[in-house]
Amino acid sequence: MNPLKIFKRNPWVLAGTIVVAVVLWMLTGVGNGPETIAEATDGKQESPRPEVRVQQQKAESVQRFITVYGRSEPSRTVTLKAETAGKVNRVLADRGAYLDAGEALVEIDMRDRREQLSRAQADVERARIQYEAEQRLKGDSLSSEVRLAESKAALEGAKAELKRIRIDLDKTTVQAPFDGSLQERMVEAGDYVKIGDPVATFVDIDTLFITGSVSETERANLEVGSQASATLITGQEATGTVRYIAPVADEATRTFLVEIEVDNADHQLPAGVTAEISLPVGNTLAHKVSPAILALDADGEIGIKTVDGNDTVNFTKIDIIKSTGEGVWIDGLPENATIITVGQGFVKEGEKVRPVFDEGPKRALTDTDANGKATATTGGQE
Repeated sequence: MNPLKIFKRNPWVLAGTIVVAVVLWMLTGVGNGPETIAEATDGKQESPRPEVRVQQQKAESVQRFITVYGRSEPSRTVTLKAETAGKVNRVLADRGAYLDAGEALVEIDMRDRREQLSRAQADVERARIQYEAEQRLKGDSLSSEVRLAESKAALEGAKAELKRIRIDLDKTTVQAPFDGSLQERMVEAGDYVKIGDPVATFVDIDTLFITGSVSETERANLEVGSQASATLITGQEATGTVRYIAPVADEATRTFLVEIEVDNADHQLPAGVTAEISLPVGNTLAHKVSPAILALDADGEIGIKTVDGNDTVNFTKIDIIKSTGEGVWIDGLPENATIITVGQGFVKEGEKVRPVFDEGPKRALTDTDANGKATATTGGQE
C-alpha cells in the first residue's frame, strides 16, 4: 500500500510518526555532548576596550578671581553753593569743561563791597591810633586800665569786620575746589542767589572709583591693596587697586560694597557706566586644559573625564577659574589627574578603557562609535 495514501486517510499517523522521531533524536543526545557545551562556553569573549588618549597632569597654584558687576564713578562729587548773596554777573565755564583748582566758574555782583572794604580799613586805622594813644597815656598815668582795654577791644572788632568783608568779597567768585570737570551748572547770568543756593556740581575724574558688591562668602577672601581689573561696557579695560571693602553688609542684599581706585589722568575712561569687575580672592590649585575636552553630564553640569588606576572612566564636575588664550584653568580635580584628551566623546562614566598616554603634541586617534564606524578625532592638550 502506498504510504502517502495511508497518511492522507489517517493524518494522525503522520503526526505520531513525527513525535516519535523527535523523542528518539532527543534521547540520542546528538549535538549536546561535553565537547559542544565546552565549545559554547569558551566562545564568550570579552569585548575589546575602547582606546582613549590620556595625559597625566599635576595641578599648579593660580590666582583665583570672582566676577561682579558694578559701575564707574568719579572719585569726588561736590555741589558748590553760594556763600554770599547777590546777582550772578558772569558765567565763566560751560558744562563739561575741565578746570584747575582755583579757576573761576561764576562771578557774583560785588555791589558796595569795595566801599565797605575801604570803610573797614579806615575803622581799623582809627582804632589802632586810639589804642596807641591810650597806651601812651597809661604810661604817663593819665589813662585807666578800663579805657586801655576798651580801645584794644575796638581795634580787634575793627580788624574782625575787615576780615569778614574781605572774605565776603572773595566769595563773590565761585571757584573750582580741585582739578576736575563742571558736571552741572544751576545758574545763569542775571540770576539772583542767596547764601546756600546751589550753583554747580563739580566732579573729580582724574581718579575713578569702580564699585561693586560681593557676597558674604567671598568678602573674607578680599584684601585692601590687592590689584583688580575691570572691563567697561564701552569695551575699555582698566586696572586699579582695591581701596575699600565695606565692614558692614547692606541690609537689603546682604552684600558688601567694594571700591577699586583707577587712575584716569588722561580722562579716557567715562564715569557712570556699567563695568564687569574681576577681583582676586586668593590662590588655588588648578589644571590648565583645552576647552575642547570639557563635557556635560546628564544634568547639564560641566565637567571633565578622567581615568583612574583601574582604567575606569570618571566624570568630575569642575569650576572654571579663569580663561586665557592658551586654555582654561579648572578647579575640582585632584592634584594629580589622568585626563582624557582624545576620545572622551565615545566613552561614558564607569566604562573600562585602554588608555594611551600622550606626552607630545596633538595627534589623530581613530575611535569606534556605537555603530562600529571608525572616526578620526584630533584633540589633546599641548
